[in-house]
Amino acid sequence: MQAIKTVSLTKYYGQSRGIIDLNLSVDEGDFFGFIGPNGAGKSTTIRTLMGLIAPSSGTAEIFGLDIVKQKQEILSSIGYMPSEASFYRNMRVGEIIRLSASLRHKNCRREAKRLCKRLALDTEKKIGELSLGNRKKVSIVCALQHKPALCVLDEPTSGLDPLIQREFYAILEERNAEGTTIFLSSHVLSEIERYCRHAAVIRQGKLLISDSLENLGHTGTKKVTIRGADAPPALEHMKDIRKNGDAISFLYNGTPDVLLKALAHLPLTDVDISEPDLEEVFMHYYSEEGENFT
Repeated sequence: MQAIKTVSLTKYYGQSRGIIDLNLSVDEGDFFGFIGPNGAGKSTTIRTLMGLIAPSSGTAEIFGLDIVKQKQEILSSIGYMPSEASFYRNMRVGEIIRLSASLRHKNCRREAKRLCKRLALDTEKKIGELSLGNRKKVSIVCALQHKPALCVLDEPTSGLDPLIQREFYAILEERNAEGTTIFLSSHVLSEIERYCRHAAVIRQGKLLISDSLENLGHTGTKKVTIRGADAPPALEHMKDIRKNGDAISFLYNGTPDVLLKALAHLPLTDVDISEPDLEEVFMHYYSEEGENFT
C-alpha cells in the first residue's frame, strides 16, 4: 500500500504559488526524504496533506484515505512535527506531552518517558524557559509517543545539537525497522543521504524528480576539476562552477567528446573527472541563483 499518494495536488495562496500539479508517491514502510530549500513548497505540501490548509485542486490520499473527506480518521495514524514548535508558554513540558496524548485518547506515559530520557528532555521546565532545541525535543515526543504508522516531519533537526540529532535519527531508524513510514522534509542533503532510501526534489512548487537514492546518484553528470587554467571551458551543460585556489570545478552533463575537446585547448596542469557526491548531484537538479542547500 502507498502511505502517501498525491495526484495533481495544487495549492495557491491567492495569486501566489504554493505547489503545482504535485504527483508524489510514498510506499508504506519507506524512509522518504522531501528535499528543497526554503520557499520551495515543502511545508505547503505537508500542511495540505495534514488537512491544515485546503488544496486548490487535485487529490491526495494517506493509507488510501482521502485527505479532505477522511481527515479525522487519517490524523489518528499520523505523528506530525511542524517546522516551528509552538506551545503554551506557561505550561510545563510534562503537561504539554500529557495534553498531546490525551487529545488522542491514549495513554503514552511509558513511551513518552522513554523518549524524554533518550532526548535528555527535562519535563519539569516551563515551555517559556526552553531554548529552540528543547522546544524541538518536546515536538518530537508529542509526534512519536503514540507510535504512529506514519511520521511526517517538517525540518525536524533545526535547532538540535549534533548529539541529539544522532539520537533522534536512531529513534526514527528503530521505528522504521518496526514498519513505521517516515516522511522527512529537509534542506540538509547530508541527512537525506545518510538516512533515506527514496527522495523527491521540489523546486518552485513543482516536483522535479522522485526516485531511490541510488538512482538519483546516477544521472550521467560528472564532476570535473581542472588546474592550470584561469577559467573553465565555455560549454553548454555546465553547472555549479566553483573556484578554490588554483582549482576550478564544475558539474557537466553533456557528451564526453565535447568536454575532452574543450579541455584539450586549455593550458592544464591537472584534470580530474569523477562521480559527484549526492549533494553535488542534487545541485545539478536544483541550482539557481539565490537557491542553495546547506
